[in-house]
Amino acid sequence: MTQPGTTAMSKAMQDCVEACMSCHSVCEETMSSCMQMGGQAQMQIMRALMDCSEMTRMCADMMMRRSPMSAEMCAMCAKACEMCAEACMAMPDDEQMMRCAEACRRCAEMCRSMAGATM
Repeated sequence: MTQPGTTAMSKAMQDCVEACMSCHSVCEETMSSCMQMGGQAQMQIMRALMDCSEMTRMCADMMMRRSPMSAEMCAMCAKACEMCAEACMAMPDDEQMMRCAEACRRCAEMCRSMAGATM
């Protein structure tokens, strides 16, 4: 039962929140995997993973609390996700990196859609 003054989240927004949270989790797992590999080449990927992980978590939080800045946040989140997907593609033979790139692309697509929607 909704309280007066609150509206239920749209299905599209719920899906976007889920995509953000899923992407956040995969980025965290991928960071752990990267740290185990070591190496200087991983630093650029690690930065992209950290940015994406933080951005997706914050984006989901803002949508859930109906922040008036959600649309702008979704646009920024989509950009961070695209950058992360690109960074992960630098290691096409790594299964975890490819899983992360896929989650990032899905999240970016959902966030771009939400950025264009009125929330």
